Amino acid sequence: MVLATLWPAARPSHAFDAARMQSAARRVGPAAVAVLASLQSFLAQARRMEPPQRLVAVNEFINRRIAYATDLELWGQEDYWASPLEALARGRGDCEDYAIAKYASLLAAGTPSSSLRLAYVWARTPPTRDDPQPKVFAHMVLAYQIGGDDEPMILDNLHAEVLPSSARPDLTPVYSFSDDGLWQGNGKVRVGDAQARLVRWREVLIKLHDEGFD
Repeated sequence: MVLATLWPAARPSHAFDAARMQSAARRVGPAAVAVLASLQSFLAQARRMEPPQRLVAVNEFINRRIAYATDLELWGQEDYWASPLEALARGRGDCEDYAIAKYASLLAAGTPSSSLRLAYVWARTPPTRDDPQPKVFAHMVLAYQIGGDDEPMILDNLHAEVLPSSARPDLTPVYSFSDDGLWQGNGKVRVGDAQARLVRWREVLIKLHDEGFD
């Protein structure tokens, strides 16, 4: 209910390319083809939702279908940014893969890219009786924001709920980016071109286009 009060309605901007998505799924492999029907059905449903409900639905859909695993386990590399079809086909991925899959799914459901940013953050675990010292680790989330003065909503694989950033004191933004630019923290002033400075992001955008998400 809180989400509905925070975000005004915004109509979808474009649809995903079903034919391109099908062709890409065949290239990725049988497991991608197997998940394609449920993915496309979900995206078609999400496209008809208002933004608050769409955020929750996408967050839940991706969190349910991807189990956490490191890049070393999956790809034999320290850092690999999987495409949505790659991650969904394997059913496993790390924080970047969750965030990218949510970004792509929201785009495919008609959310304007100007409302979305992927954000690198420092995340802190809560202290417990057995371990009173919080652990700090690098993490990636997806932030949704209608305008520059609105509070971002955070989509995260570590948290089931979509919450405003003020309700996530465990996260400290480092930098954020999208196909529109690169920002320090989650600020308003661009500090560079994300595609020029983040090679893996440039590679992901090519994959998103090839897979029909944009």
